[in-house]
Amino acid sequence: MVAVPKPVTNSARASVEQVWSWLGEVPDPEIPVVSVVDLGIVRDVSWSDEDGEVCLVTVTPTYSGCPATEVIARQIREALVERGVPRVRLQVQLSPAWTTDWLTDRAHQNLREYGIAPPAGKVVVTGNGMAASLVVLGLGADSPLLACPRCGSMNTEMVSRFGSTPCKSLHRCVECLEPFDHFKCH
Repeated sequence: MVAVPKPVTNSARASVEQVWSWLGEVPDPEIPVVSVVDLGIVRDVSWSDEDGEVCLVTVTPTYSGCPATEVIARQIREALVERGVPRVRLQVQLSPAWTTDWLTDRAHQNLREYGIAPPAGKVVVTGNGMAASLVVLGLGADSPLLACPRCGSMNTEMVSRFGSTPCKSLHRCVECLEPFDHFKCH
């Protein structure tokens, strides 16, 4: 049986740290083993008293066309309201753009354990301020050198530039023959 947290009343407003902790339990709808905090899309949490007790959560979507953005917003609101936060306001921050560099070490580990190869390489910022990975820019190999998340072999190959979602590519391990997604750098 899961313990249900006691509601927070206005006189005992949750700390910002507590809200971060609650948000760390909100899963990404496309990759449920990674929280929205570990994914790096929750950028800030604060309390606004301008018109009452409002919890302001700042988020940066992974990309502007991500179909999970509205689901994530709903899940964030529901998670906080269920814990007694009376009013939640989400603020979308598009700049700086989200990057896979914002994934936590725990996100990388959870992706691997789930069977998804985490992003390989770092995102670089070009002279005009645009973020791109070395692989996307064509400065790396056609396909990043990836370890199979199932057996650890480096003998893998890309099957398709697009996997189960646009932010992933599909690969296959030549050793264990298992297919796997790779969370692309961006």
